[in-house]
Amino acid sequence: MAEGLWNHLGGGEWIAQSAGSNPAGYVHDLAKVAMSRVGLSIDNARSKSLTEFVDTNLDLVVTVCDNAKDSCSALPHAAEVLHWPFDDPADATGDESEQLQCFERVRDEISASIREYLNA
Repeated sequence: MAEGLWNHLGGGEWIAQSAGSNPAGYVHDLAKVAMSRVGLSIDNARSKSLTEFVDTNLDLVVTVCDNAKDSCSALPHAAEVLHWPFDDPADATGDESEQLQCFERVRDEISASIREYLNA
């Protein structure tokens, strides 16, 4: 969700790539639904590992969960690193409706953080 939101909110001035320290291997269906509810499609997104970016010069790395914060030291070519801890919506419990509410809440929290950063 963060990749899709940043690419949208960045207005073409940013190229965001999302990666995980322990990628699931798929994009969660409820993440796709949550994004579609704000008019954004992440249907073409794919689960990626941090290892894909180890040798890449990066302007900014944003970690969005605590376990990734420690893993991002593996990205030595990052000019700036920020930590924005969000709940992992994939860990949400309850029925599908309750889980979707968690995805939507986290989506909105990520969106607000990105907007604040871009407007700073």
